[in-house]
Amino acid sequence: MDPLAARIIDAHGDIAKWRKFKSLSAKLQQGGALWGLKGHPGKLDETSVTVGLQDEWASHAPFGPDGKISSFRPDMVQLADRDGRVLEELKDPRASFAGHTLETPWSELQLAYFAGIAMWTYLNLPFLLARDGVQSERLSDWEEGGATWQRLRVTFPREVATHSTVQTLYADDHGLLKRHDYDVEIAGHTPGAHYIFDYADVQGFRIPTSRRIFPRGPDGRSLTEPLVVSIDLSHIKLA
Repeated sequence: MDPLAARIIDAHGDIAKWRKFKSLSAKLQQGGALWGLKGHPGKLDETSVTVGLQDEWASHAPFGPDGKISSFRPDMVQLADRDGRVLEELKDPRASFAGHTLETPWSELQLAYFAGIAMWTYLNLPFLLARDGVQSERLSDWEEGGATWQRLRVTFPREVATHSTVQTLYADDHGLLKRHDYDVEIAGHTPGAHYIFDYADVQGFRIPTSRRIFPRGPDGRSLTEPLVVSIDLSHIKLA
């Protein structure tokens, strides 16, 4: 493992202890322009999310005002009612985004897929850096807002469903994540700059509770608007 990757992991907690847990759950508040652009304004503004820490899966409940429950895995996404009865499902969900641009609306199942890959990725970082098949490489330092951040290029294996194969993490002098860049492949490879802050101590781990995502320009600098997605977490629990 790249020494910077190891330092980032250590700053967030003991990976041996992390591997003893199977899931992480939290109350989730979201906002931003993306949800309306994709045809689902307000659907996931206030919900709870649970993600797997050993295997890749995620669930949002409620999923919309009807109280549905989503179930995401890389090869299938489902929506169920309150009693767990499957209402609809989509196999090989990634293939359904072929030809999409940023403006292409999503079905409910496609929304569930995106929400699944996003929250699974966010809540498993930085411990994903130690996952089999994930490669990391130190890049040059980055100056932003009067601070110097260390950068790490991360390459995910094909079997991991996430925003893009190649992503970039930014860490401060203490090794805490400050920013996370990726291109949203399922939305026309739209570039995003994802800011990470408001860390909380949760069962011995340092976990950020606030995230803000903005467009990223060709020079790598983030744009000040629009706010694409806002994420605020509370009542975080590992089990």
